Amino acid sequence: MSLVLGVDSSTQATKVEVRDADDGSLVASGRAAHPPTSPPRSEQDPEAWFRALGSAVGMALGPAGTNRVDALAVAGQQHGMVVLDAAGRVVRPAKLWNDTESAPQAAALVTRLGAEAWVEATGLVPVASFTISKLAWLAENEPENLARLATLLLPHDWLTWRLTGRFVTDRGDASGTGYWSPATNAWRTDLLDLVGTGRDWTQALPAVLGPVEVAGELTCDVGLAPGAAVGPGTGDNMAAALALGLRPGDVVFSLGTSGTVFGVTHDPVADRTGAVAGFADAAGGFLPLVCTLNCMRVTDWVAGLLGCIPADLDRLAAGTEPGARGVTLVPYLDGERTPNRPDATGSLWGLGTSTTPADVARAAYEGVVCSLLDARDALAAAGVAVDGRVFLVGGGARSAVFRQTLADLAQCAVVVPAADELVAAGACVQAGAVRSGREPGAVAADWGLAAGQTVEAGVDSDTATRIRLRYAAKSDKA
Repeated sequence: MSLVLGVDSSTQATKVEVRDADDGSLVASGRAAHPPTSPPRSEQDPEAWFRALGSAVGMALGPAGTNRVDALAVAGQQHGMVVLDAAGRVVRPAKLWNDTESAPQAAALVTRLGAEAWVEATGLVPVASFTISKLAWLAENEPENLARLATLLLPHDWLTWRLTGRFVTDRGDASGTGYWSPATNAWRTDLLDLVGTGRDWTQALPAVLGPVEVAGELTCDVGLAPGAAVGPGTGDNMAAALALGLRPGDVVFSLGTSGTVFGVTHDPVADRTGAVAGFADAAGGFLPLVCTLNCMRVTDWVAGLLGCIPADLDRLAAGTEPGARGVTLVPYLDGERTPNRPDATGSLWGLGTSTTPADVARAAYEGVVCSLLDARDALAAAGVAVDGRVFLVGGGARSAVFRQTLADLAQCAVVVPAADELVAAGACVQAGAVRSGREPGAVAADWGLAAGQTVEAGVDSDTATRIRLRYAAKSDKA
């Protein structure tokens, strides 16, 4: 049996999947946690990712009785900033996507060029999440560390370098930096000159590989036999799109630490409002995406507030009707990225003496889903087709209440794929494409990872509209 391995290095953990390269069937999996973070400062030591990768590989392949795979690929959390010195040493802990300390620097970058100029250049309007904003923060707050910078990487780039010894990335993850153009497939080093002048930025940036180019051979000891082909890797959302074999018109709601809503297009998307990030994908096309900071962190927090675990919160919320009997939760607990309100706070409305814990629990799910539906509407407003299949993925897809609430408020059928870890599965698809030389879409189609449970709407359109309008009125006050 020929095996491929996919890695999902996320905010919270590293997950790996090992799949049969011919039919995509899952052979083994493993998981190892990362150190917790707490915005507004959200940082991790990249070495923790590497240790977690070794642990997850050992967990997966130990019971399988082999350490040999033909190919592997790494998908990782987007936007993080990894700074290396000339000797390849990590200069400081990596700032992650959900670190919001760089919000003032992002605003200053937008003021300097204007939102339209940024969209034309990169498909993005800088916010705290993007790498260029974090680099500007470094220049302003730690100039001595900026002076030591020899190589600037994203999290998945750093792991690929540890595996192969090569500094490479892919167009999907590169498109989330704020200094790469999806339209021209090129780094925009002139934008990096806004952050730090007097250096040749081209020497600090990784090579951008195509969808099935080989990054190199596995050379380091991570519990695998050396010699496997290593794919270019990509960002986490791009990997999920690979796994699902997305087509234009399809929409994915991904519920994890953050919430993302995205689709794929043949042409680049430039949203001058800044709500939609005009990313590239990992298959040669484009991946317009809207991201919210507050997703499952909200339901986890409400569970703790009510003195229960998340699984119990699901059962509790199921005990009251849609609409939460008038209770509305605006979920901006850690500020928000979309809408761009880094200093916003959460709020709870409509409480009375008859309000129950079940009402508050359901309001948490509804608030998150309403926020994500606003994100879908932003895609549509930017000209992205949203009339195809609707998928629900990520950790939140395991929640029966999240599944039903999305179908109810979106007023459409929602497919919950059977594949549990779509980011790692998408990395497997890329590894399978690298191994075979086929297009990732053809591999995904053969494997059928998009199949799963279909959830139909259970409320009428008037009820769904009423809930969304009430949320809109309260979120405007946040």
